[in-house]
Amino acid sequence: MLGIVVSVVSVIAIGYLLATTYLVLRDDLIGASMAQQARVQYAYEDRIASLRVQVDRITSRQLLDQQAMEDKMARLIEQQQVLSSRHGRLDDLLQRATFSFVEPDTIPVPRPRPTPDQSEESRRASADRPAGAQSPELLLAYQDVEPAVRARARASETIFAKVDNDLHAMEREQFDRIELLIANAYRKAEAIDSIVESTGLPSDLTDESVGGPFIPAADSNFDTSLSGLETALDHLNAVSSQVRALPLANPVPDQPVSSNFGNRRDPFLKRFAFHSGMDFKTPYGFPIKATASGTVTGTGRHGGYGKMIEVDHGNGIVTRYAHLSRIHVNVGQKVEAGSMIGSAGSTGRSTGTHLHYEVRVNNKPLNPKPLLKAGERLASLL
Repeated sequence: MLGIVVSVVSVIAIGYLLATTYLVLRDDLIGASMAQQARVQYAYEDRIASLRVQVDRITSRQLLDQQAMEDKMARLIEQQQVLSSRHGRLDDLLQRATFSFVEPDTIPVPRPRPTPDQSEESRRASADRPAGAQSPELLLAYQDVEPAVRARARASETIFAKVDNDLHAMEREQFDRIELLIANAYRKAEAIDSIVESTGLPSDLTDESVGGPFIPAADSNFDTSLSGLETALDHLNAVSSQVRALPLANPVPDQPVSSNFGNRRDPFLKRFAFHSGMDFKTPYGFPIKATASGTVTGTGRHGGYGKMIEVDHGNGIVTRYAHLSRIHVNVGQKVEAGSMIGSAGSTGRSTGTHLHYEVRVNNKPLNPKPLLKAGERLASLL
C-alpha cells in the first residue's frame, strides 16, 4: 500500500511540475513561433515588393520604349510621306526632262506605309509584359525578363536606324539626280549654242539679260532644287525653240548636191561667177520642205530664180527656194519646219531639174553648208 501511495504521489508531483512548466513556458513558445512566422512573412513580402518594383520598372521602360518607337515610327512615316509627295511635283519636270532628252534616270519614290494600329501595338506590349505584373504569385518566374527587354530595345533601335539611313540615302539620291539633270540641261543648252555660233547665224540664245554678284549657294532644299531644275529646263526649252526657228534642216533630204556656195564656172557663160546658194539635184516634182518655221513673204516668178518661195524666219534671216515647178503656199502663210511648200522643177535660169536653196542674213547670202552640218549635229540634241 505504501508503495502504491508513493507511486501515485510521484506521478501527481511530476504531472504538477510538467503542467507548471508548460504554463510558465507556453507564452514564450507561442511568441517564438509567432516571431518565426512573422519573419518568414516579412521576408516573403519584401521579396514580393522588390519584384513588384522590378516589374514596374520594366513595364515603365517598356512603355517608354514603346512611346519612343511610336514617335520614331511617326517621324519615319512622315518622312516617307514627304518623299512620296514629291512624286507629283517631280513627275511634270521628269516628263519635260525626258521630252528634252536630258537623260533622267529613275528617281526612287518611296510609297507611304500604313500607320501602325496603336491598339495592336498596345496588345503586343501587354502580351510582352510579364504575367507577374498581374499575378504577384508568379513573379519569381520573370526575374530575367529585363535583359530580354533591353535586347529587344537594342534590336528595335538598329532597325529604326537602318530605315532612317535608307530614307536619307533615298533623299540624297533624289537631290543628286536633280542636280545631274540641271547640269545636263545647261550642258545641252551650251552645246546647242556652240553649234549655232559655228554657223554664223545671228542668234540671241545666250542673251538672257541677267547678272548680279556671285554668292555661293547654301545647302539647297527640295524646293530650291526643283526651282533650279525648272529654270534649267525653261532655259533649254527657250534655246531649243529659238534653234528650231533657224534654217538648219535640209530642204530635200537625201538628195545629192550638184553645186556648192561660192565662186564657180557659170553654166551658161562658162566663166567664173558667184553662186549665192546650194543646188540639189532632184527628180521633177520632188517635194520641197521649209528648213525652219517662218512666214512666207514672197511667191511667184523672180527673174533668174524662176518660180521662187521666200520665207522670213526673223532676226533678218530669210531662205529662198528657186526653180520650182509648183508653189503650194501663199504670201503671209505661216509654215513649220519640214512642211511641204513647193515642188522641184527647172524654171528660170536653170539647165535641169534641181532646187536652188539660198540663205540670206540681212539680205546678204550665207553659205548653207555649215547650217546643214549644224542641223545634222543638232538632230541628236533636239
